[in-house]
Amino acid sequence: MTRRLLALACVTASLLTACGALPGEGGGRHTVTVWLMKDSASEDFLKRFTEDFERTHRGIALDIRIQQWTGIVQKVQGALERERGDGPDVIEVGNTQVAQYVDRGGLSDLTLESVRDWGMDDWLPGLAQPGRFSTRQYGVPWYAANRVVIYRKDLFDQAGIKKPPKTRDEWIEDTRRLDSAGNQGIYLAGQDWYTFAGFVWDEGGELATESAGSWRGSLRTPAALRAMDFYRRLQALGSGPADADEEHPPQAGVFAGGRVAQIVAVPGLAQAVVEQNPALGKKLGFFPVPGRTAAEPGAVFTGGSDLVVPKNTDDRRAATAVVSALVGAKWQTRLARTMNYVPNKTTLAGAVAGEEGAAAMAVGAAHGRATPASPRWAAVEADNPIKSYMTKVLTGADPGTEAERASRLITERLAETGG
Repeated sequence: MTRRLLALACVTASLLTACGALPGEGGGRHTVTVWLMKDSASEDFLKRFTEDFERTHRGIALDIRIQQWTGIVQKVQGALERERGDGPDVIEVGNTQVAQYVDRGGLSDLTLESVRDWGMDDWLPGLAQPGRFSTRQYGVPWYAANRVVIYRKDLFDQAGIKKPPKTRDEWIEDTRRLDSAGNQGIYLAGQDWYTFAGFVWDEGGELATESAGSWRGSLRTPAALRAMDFYRRLQALGSGPADADEEHPPQAGVFAGGRVAQIVAVPGLAQAVVEQNPALGKKLGFFPVPGRTAAEPGAVFTGGSDLVVPKNTDDRRAATAVVSALVGAKWQTRLARTMNYVPNKTTLAGAVAGEEGAAAMAVGAAHGRATPASPRWAAVEADNPIKSYMTKVLTGADPGTEAERASRLITERLAETGG
């Protein structure tokens, strides 16, 4: 994905341990090369996984190579074009990147294993849907992270708010009460388009729709316009800039300043807040983004990763064995607890029930979504017309006119590169 919910950086490493043979085979070791991204899993987790996998899969040696996100799309595309057996056998990719690799024809169809072995019916929708094209599954969900509301418990108490809101109407009302006495009810930047996307989906709308192989922007629909109106009303209950996103300035620093009651962010951002203002350490809480009704939470953009198997692997059986282990309940539970992620299945949400931030994420992830599954969506994000649309509406422009203009730009950008 173009913008990650988790901060990832550059390092290359390799973990190798001893091994035996695949069950039923008597030959020597076969090395399976696995590309995983920096910071997706801790070094200790990978060490324990490698040792356990090689002990239970005699004949397979794991060569886990850590990659950096910068330039990874080009690197993966190059690997998919290599000769058979000359590249990685399993690759971690951003969930919204899968479409690009499918479009080039470089991935193995994993539908059979997904149905027969991996319990795909329970997968998080925001991870599973971007990995599925037509009726075929290419990307297998590994882990997820998504936005929640991080809030100041003390400011809620002072405002007489006894429990977090469950509906949008309650959220607006509570935020209005919090937006007083020199405090911002919420800090919501005007161009936080991932949060806006959740509101669009919650209203039943889409950022773009596909028909007969062509994609069109769809911000002009009544559903999307209702979402923009809700965003406008919520954003007005604070002093977030209309013409910038959540990283300009970084909202962790604004929240750490002590005069903001809420932000919308991944729970991990709380650590950055506390590092800048340790006094907030015990004052922060988390709740899922509220939905239209109390029956279910709001839709959220799901970030995270899928696992794929290149077509040019020389040992599909061994590659899928690695995927099976990584996406199975045992190592999903351990990964989620180690890294404070959401596991890949709704049925495994209990693994993080004891961690407030991750538990709030898991509730939202059950209703998560991803960006449109066009292989050209990166062209939209590169110079995002959704951001400029939001700014124009927040500064008084006509929503319908600006939505039409932004939709046209989305359509053009998806078509410019062949979509």
